[in-house]
Amino acid sequence: MFVDSHCHLDRLDPRTHGGDVAAALDAARARDVRQFLAIAVTLEEVPGIAALARDHDDVVISAGVHPLHEVAEEPDVAAIKECAERFEAVAIGETGLDYHYDGVPRAVQHERFRRHLIAAAELELPVIIHTREAREDTLALIREHVDPRVGGVLHCFTEDLDMAREAVAHGFHISLSGIVTFRNAASIRELARALPLDRLLIETDSPYLAPVPHRGKPNEPAWVVEVAECIAAERGISVEEVAMQTTANFYRLFKAAAPEAPAEVREALVQAGLVR
Repeated sequence: MFVDSHCHLDRLDPRTHGGDVAAALDAARARDVRQFLAIAVTLEEVPGIAALARDHDDVVISAGVHPLHEVAEEPDVAAIKECAERFEAVAIGETGLDYHYDGVPRAVQHERFRRHLIAAAELELPVIIHTREAREDTLALIREHVDPRVGGVLHCFTEDLDMAREAVAHGFHISLSGIVTFRNAASIRELARALPLDRLLIETDSPYLAPVPHRGKPNEPAWVVEVAECIAAERGISVEEVAMQTTANFYRLFKAAAPEAPAEVREALVQAGLVR
């Protein structure tokens, strides 16, 4: 089976299955995508994605505020924790730093990220990090606040191999998106070859960043398979091996999602000692 470790189900494009989330999930399940992590970019949208999770046993959620999202009032640590606990989030995020775009001042992003990391540490939940052109500040905050035994993921990773390796050394996973299939993404394919397979995750970030051969279309969870296929080709291994290992990685990182795993997957996780 495959896991889409990062998708925005509440932002499904109307051109994708008529905007019907259930239909999009069914299309993914038909390709053996059997688990979905629906990502929040604001705390206000968490109740909506939590409702999706209640309707679909194979959907779990995160809680957090995206670094580029402008809010009227910054949530404090207590508010982030309360939201995550109330709606049974399996992770905090997505959060992080993005210095590529103007908008939210860097100082505001920094403090927001710090609060999310503190909330994640206090809840012992992994953190989902968006980082772009903010290498040193991102790593500094990870070193200061993240317990390597809990860790997290640098999602839709587009930075360099050295940053990825330092994050891995601090308990992080690296998630690759459809960008790995892009013609001009040779450096990301290098990451796909060089990083330990037991530290990789796959994602769509749908409805964004549709992989080849679907570029130009709204992305959807079914197309996480194309990401796995590209990684398999780069590493010279079977797509089944990529699927198996990235699925195990997902449940090892997002332990709160493990009870929602299909029975046969949960049995394998128990036998491997990844969950009880």
